[in-house]
Amino acid sequence: MRLIDYLDKGASLGPDAPCLTLGAQTRSYGEVQRLSWRIARALAGSGVRPGDKVAILSANDPVAFAYVFGISRAGAVWCPINPRSVAAENRELLELFDCVALIFQAGFADLVATIAPDLPQLTTLVCLDPEPIPLAAVPGAVDFGGWLAAAEDGPWQADPVDDLAMIVGTGGTTGRPKGVQLTGHNLEAMTAITLIGYPFDGRPRYLALAPLTHAAGVLCFPVLSLGGEIVILPRPDLGRFLTTITEKSITHTMLPPTLIYQLLDHPALGSTDLSSLQCLWYGAAPMSPTRLARAIEVIGPVLGQFFGQTEAPMVVSTLAPSDHLRPDGTPAVERFASAGRPAPLVQVAIMDADGTVLGPGERGEIVVRGPLVMAGYYKNPEATAAASAYGWHHTGDIGYLDADNFLFIVDRAKDMIITGGFNVYSAEVESALLAHPAVRDCAVVGLPDDHWGERVTAVVELHPGHRATADELRAFARDRLGGLKAPKQVELWPDLPRSTVGKVLKRDIRDRLLAPAR
Repeated sequence: MRLIDYLDKGASLGPDAPCLTLGAQTRSYGEVQRLSWRIARALAGSGVRPGDKVAILSANDPVAFAYVFGISRAGAVWCPINPRSVAAENRELLELFDCVALIFQAGFADLVATIAPDLPQLTTLVCLDPEPIPLAAVPGAVDFGGWLAAAEDGPWQADPVDDLAMIVGTGGTTGRPKGVQLTGHNLEAMTAITLIGYPFDGRPRYLALAPLTHAAGVLCFPVLSLGGEIVILPRPDLGRFLTTITEKSITHTMLPPTLIYQLLDHPALGSTDLSSLQCLWYGAAPMSPTRLARAIEVIGPVLGQFFGQTEAPMVVSTLAPSDHLRPDGTPAVERFASAGRPAPLVQVAIMDADGTVLGPGERGEIVVRGPLVMAGYYKNPEATAAASAYGWHHTGDIGYLDADNFLFIVDRAKDMIITGGFNVYSAEVESALLAHPAVRDCAVVGLPDDHWGERVTAVVELHPGHRATADELRAFARDRLGGLKAPKQVELWPDLPRSTVGKVLKRDIRDRLLAPAR
């Protein structure tokens, strides 16, 4: 399926049903479908051809998301660009992806004006906002109202040149970012696994709080295939998030663990009616088993985990809400540290550095194969070959499969700390610290140490109104992990640096900790 097929499938179930909602404004499936026809025609009229790359630079916005379907209908390739990234990084991605068109919100006009002159291949610039921006702000840009007015109405669709649906940039934490090529078949496999693996009763109503440029965006496709409604929040606001669940009878939503931790502290949580929820997905980072148990107790037995990555989107393994409970309804705490079982349509194995597949309980790199895995990195055959060595996609995560085929993620390979000649996995130390009642969130990194090689170092954010000393937290971890794994250094920070999707930025933490020594 192409991306446009998800919209058309939903429209076939009822064109008057709500499709995209922001605040009091709702666009029906028929309205979004008609808008996608005009967007596709306007793109073609601007010289965009099937196979061309079209980027969107926008905060969460229903019109911006409607453009995704117009891009697909034109046979072009969607390239989501993170609006929170710095200008240099966005310019690099637009150049890397060979983008010929950029759709942007007026709020990012200054950013576009900064980067567009360096991108001569970027021949089409369209501002999303209905009021035209001053032409001097971004030379060559047009407002979408006038741009669409010249396009004919009525059904129209270009023939694609291949199955490529979108190109997504990696974080670039280890050098220049890479472009992950996701095909229609990749997203079709992800959609099928999602619909198989999690509860969907009736037409879903999905609340998108996290950026639609990330996991929150691709989760829209299973919802659209069922004719469901996408309710969009323009920015992270947990108070509004709770209110919207009640007002809109939300059935599905997604939060990273760090936002779930904050949600558990929110004063309105206890008085909010969450009975409409069928599934609250969590993923993108490990979640403390202690906090997971608390979330199930307070929010209800609706939490569903997924594990995946950009190169194998979302559902390499799944832990449905029902899998969090034993047959008698009690919490299955023995599974809470796992990432669930390998999903249908996906093969998962554990591999050593020599390409040998390891047995149950043995730790190594998590490798994956099947229709979920990307088509490769855009114009980067070397990186593609390295990631697909021995016929498997290499995730870069360290883990193991237990005797019951539950997958346990120990750490990112790059986050493993070698101290005193022993391997220490930061996720294990973080999980121990998160069991302390005063700890709201934490991150563990390795810092250079003359004696140990690397020093296990923890940066901790406390719950508001709670107190704990560094010595107390070190002792707490030592009692649970022993002296080798327990952090040698504990820092207390009021807030941890986080990305736009709520991930704690360990690179920023490490740089800040090392700054005084430089």
